[in-house]
Amino acid sequence: MRRDRSCEQQRLPFFGGFDGAAVTLNLNAGFLLDLQGVSETNADGIGLYRTEMPFLALRTLPDVKAQQSLYRQVIDEAKGKPVTFRTLDVGGEKLARALGPEIGEPTNPALGLRGVRLGLAQPRLLETQIAAILRAAMHGPVRILLPMVGTANDIVRVRAVLHRVYGRLKKAKVRLPDQMPPLGAMIEIPAAALAVRSIASAADFLSLGTNDLTMYTLAIDRGDEHVADLYDPLHPAVLQLIYTAISGAQAAGVPIALCGEMAGDPRYTSLLLGFGLREFSMRP
Repeated sequence: MRRDRSCEQQRLPFFGGFDGAAVTLNLNAGFLLDLQGVSETNADGIGLYRTEMPFLALRTLPDVKAQQSLYRQVIDEAKGKPVTFRTLDVGGEKLARALGPEIGEPTNPALGLRGVRLGLAQPRLLETQIAAILRAAMHGPVRILLPMVGTANDIVRVRAVLHRVYGRLKKAKVRLPDQMPPLGAMIEIPAAALAVRSIASAADFLSLGTNDLTMYTLAIDRGDEHVADLYDPLHPAVLQLIYTAISGAQAAGVPIALCGEMAGDPRYTSLLLGFGLREFSMRP
């Protein structure tokens, strides 16, 4: 049977034409090399840029100018499409040598000072990164995404930092966008999924991190060969949390995406669409 190419010729969304719902397909990236996928795949934007990747290879912390230069390159590669920068997320399997003095030697990195907790505990790290993102934001649309959010108060505290840094840069006559970037929260721990409506009240957008959500829900490290076969995103408890997060965000009127590995696995696509998800972010 000849393949129908009508959708390709009209460049319709892959899932378009059934019920008229638009589906957004974004790119996950951690290195500049990944950004070639924006044009190659015709992605709608960069739904997750992992800013911690350069930190993992460095022995000293990059300053504002170094980070600004990197973020500017990311924005330029996106060619006008929106970029979502996730703030520093180290801990668990990601321990940066450059952050040694700041995070010390955690007993259990996955449950310790990581994600937004680290940023709030070390304001200099967070302010430097926010300043760099704000400076780079003059060159294209950006969003700021906070990892490991547990409560709405995490977002409120970071938003206060965002306002403070924005005001300080404005006072110093630094060229900045007229408006501050949207501030979002990762939903990747069970507490956040269960409290999604509260978190949504403080956030401009949400993003489901199903890798960590599955790990924390099932108490399984997928990198541990002894239990990796038990890591199951289709476990009823995980699916219940995913559905709770999506339906809660929709009820609050806040957009929600999924940027975990489930987003790029076609086995889960129909299920996630059925849950109401309309924005996916995945590897190229």
